[in-house]
Parts: sequence; structure tokens; C-alpha cells
Amino acid sequence: MKNKILYFFLPLLVILSMVSNSCKKDSQTQLVESLLTHGQWQLASVMVFNYLGSTQLPTDTLNTTCTIKQVFQFTSDHKCTYSNFACRTQNSSGNWSLTQNDLFLQVNLNAVDTVAGTKGLDTVTTRPFIYCQLYNLGQYSLVIQTGDVSTYYTSTTRRRIVQYGFVHPSGH
Repeated sequence: MKNKILYFFLPLLVILSMVSNSCKKDSQTQLVESLLTHGQWQLASVMVFNYLGSTQLPTDTLNTTCTIKQVFQFTSDHKCTYSNFACRTQNSSGNWSLTQNDLFLQVNLNAVDTVAGTKGLDTVTTRPFIYCQLYNLGQYSLVIQTGDVSTYYTSTTRRRIVQYGFVHPSGH
């Protein structure tokens, strides 16, 4: 009799556990999405971290003289816009999604940027946020990292990570 009761309650316990864990994931995703889509995110800083293996090389701060507001906005229907990327007057739009673990953001918008070429500066179209690590996300700040964000590298691997810091403009 004890074994029959055990055989009945054990599968029930497993099913209940699976249902409760799946609900937790959904609520975490909803929290991340609600934080992302709550108003506009204004660019506050752009920093470039260079590494050789795990050794950090000199850090560069970009965008220090830009007087144009750069704004990233996410909507609940998974669309997004970025105005004035790379301190250039432009409006870019695309779609966004989160990875299954809610740790990475994927944004498919195209933007125009200037990069060093063989004969000076070249204008290129880029997808700067195609795969971003959500480094920090809260009610008032968003920090994402792009570039070589993989956790797997060797001691001789050169890595470049670009970190974008955003804040909600006053009044949001």
C-alpha cells in the first residue's frame, strides 16, 4: 500500500515542480522585458575594454564630445529604435529579442558608423547590437556589452568589448 501511494505522489510532485519552475522563468522574462520597454534609454557612456587573455589592456572612452542625444527605445511588440547612433544624425529601427536565459539581447537594427580604413575613415553600415550581454538592467540604468563577450578564450586571445551605458532621461 505504501508503494502504491509513493508511485502516485512521486509523478505528481515532479509535474508540480516543473510547472512552478516554468512560471518562475516567465515572470523573470516579463520583468526584464518590462524594464527594457519602460520609456527611452539615453546614452550616457561608451567604453571600450581591450584584453589579452584575461589581462585588461588600456581602456578607451568614446563619445566624449558628442552633443547630440542618442536614444534607444524598446517597445513591447519587440520593435526598437535608436536615434543618432555614433553621434551621427540618423534614425535606425529594427526588432529585438532576449535569449532563452534572459542574459543576452539580440537587436537587428542597422546603423551608419565611421571606422578606420586603409585610406582614412570609412563610412559603413553596421549592426552594433546584434548580440549583447545584459551587463546591468534596472529601473534607472541599462548597461550592455557587445563584441567579444564569450566566456571561452585562451591566454593569447585578443578581445574587444564595447560597453554602452544608458540612463532614463529625467521625468521617466
